[in-house]
Amino acid sequence: MTRVLVALNSPTSSIGRFEQWLPEAGIEPVITPGTDLPDRLDGFAGAVLLGGGFMPDDDANHPFLARERALAVEALDRGVPVLGVCLGGQLLAHVAGGQVTARSGETERGMRPLTVLPAAADDPVFGALPGVPDEPLWMIENHEDSVTALPPSATLLVSSEDCPVQAFRVGERAWGLQFHPEARPERIASWDEAALSELGIDRAALAEEALAHAAENEAQARALARAWADVVHETAK
Repeated sequence: MTRVLVALNSPTSSIGRFEQWLPEAGIEPVITPGTDLPDRLDGFAGAVLLGGGFMPDDDANHPFLARERALAVEALDRGVPVLGVCLGGQLLAHVAGGQVTARSGETERGMRPLTVLPAAADDPVFGALPGVPDEPLWMIENHEDSVTALPPSATLLVSSEDCPVQAFRVGERAWGLQFHPEARPERIASWDEAALSELGIDRAALAEEALAHAAENEAQARALARAWADVVHETAK
């Protein structure tokens, strides 16, 4: 098995379906709480940076973020494959010179249709996902902070009307995602109902909408995980 570091930024986060899909693709995910992150990526062929519900530079409340940012910079410098999810994608954008805005007004919850852009046609991860570009990319969203300016060297790959920066690539092997391919649609039924109600969102309706596109979501998310794993293997040769 090829080992990749998985940064668990919050106890409420989870590797979700990646716990099954990455090993199926020959990847051993080494799940590591943020407070236990190593100083270097030595011994790892890739890094997955998960979500967390806070800003990527909130060092006052989460001191380990400085180390995680340093690992992201190391990965970019060395060409180590990265997959940043939600906070992880925002952190990647931050260290590469982009802008992340708290409570940006681009808040999204639940299963959303996204558009894979023409620039993704030859991308190793997004270039051959099932159903696209003829059909939407169906992914789960759960954020209020957003990447509001891409890093200068980044290529925008996926967008939507509500949140323009949904997925991007920095260099050849680092991807940032605003959405959650690791999340199971069924998990929405367990989200904080009171918090959603304050936003005017009906949790039951949100869960039902997610299940309506569960098949497309699973096929596309699984293919994304497998494509990223292929990049890791190719880079590790």
